[in-house]
Amino acid sequence: MTHSTRSDAELLRAHVDGDRHAFGELFHRHRDRLWAVAIRTLTDREEAADALQDALLNAHRSANRFRGDSAVTTWLHRIVVNACLDRIRRRQAHPTVPLPDSGRSDDERSIRGVEPAAPATDHDTALDVQQALSQLPEEQRSALILVDVQGYPVAEAAVMLGVAEGTIKSRCARGRARLATMLGHLRNPGSGSRVGSSTADARAAQVEESK
Repeated sequence: MTHSTRSDAELLRAHVDGDRHAFGELFHRHRDRLWAVAIRTLTDREEAADALQDALLNAHRSANRFRGDSAVTTWLHRIVVNACLDRIRRRQAHPTVPLPDSGRSDDERSIRGVEPAAPATDHDTALDVQQALSQLPEEQRSALILVDVQGYPVAEAAVMLGVAEGTIKSRCARGRARLATMLGHLRNPGSGSRVGSSTADARAAQVEESK
């Protein structure tokens, strides 16, 4: 099977024009990064998969309203982030105990198409980082995930979250300060590394995706 040479914008327009395969191709092109944003924002696989499905359904239905004011990937990420934040708000309003997903079949994982396959390299560290991220206010968590973990420019993250660039910078700074406090025990005395730096935070947070 050959990969399409059509751009993201061309695929989205083809979908709007009735191409039944264009949107699926667009999703598969970007699913890894979309999944990474969802799982790191929600820190729960089941909720992240559900949020991603909600977001993709929303994008599928609203594609005709895309006007090209931003990149298609920015538009997709914004929808995913919003779907995740909606679930966080609902979860805070109605707390539940998440069930483990170990019983999910390989077929179901394949159908959803979003589960990373790599095992955790440091399960304890992943749990610590996940716990710390989950304690951040949702606006700080989403800003940090987009900028420090996913590597998006501040300007693009601002578009995704619908806020000013200065707001993104402020949220990231406050989030990093909180993480530095919460994850101080992960500091390696012999390495001289600073857990509070954006690079250290990003590397630590990346462990969580493969949990």
